[in-house]
Amino acid sequence: MLNNQINMHLLVKEIIDSEIAVSTDDGNKVFEQINSAFVKKENVDLDFQGINILITAFLNSAIGRLYESYDSEFLNSYLKLSNVAPEDRILFKKVVKRAQEYFSNKKGFEDSANSAF
Repeated sequence: MLNNQINMHLLVKEIIDSEIAVSTDDGNKVFEQINSAFVKKENVDLDFQGINILITAFLNSAIGRLYESYDSEFLNSYLKLSNVAPEDRILFKKVVKRAQEYFSNKKGFEDSANSAF
């Protein structure tokens, strides 16, 4: 549930100037907009209206990175997702779960990755 009301409505399609949300660079643009609102303690409605293709690489950059600076309680209070296609909801769940695991044990993940090489 959101604190108060939405202070910022972000239309992903307008931010990335595309109906295809696939690149990490575009995800970074969305992340920067969300993060700048959160720094001011503004609520964000992240609207996926008009997005036809969505992949986890984009979501990792746009949403997953938020877990580095914000906990789940904050994000559940300040971030609302709108117009997410039913088939894309599973992507969000995967990205959130992976981000929570990674940022809760970042050093362990990096050590595992380094030992794999």
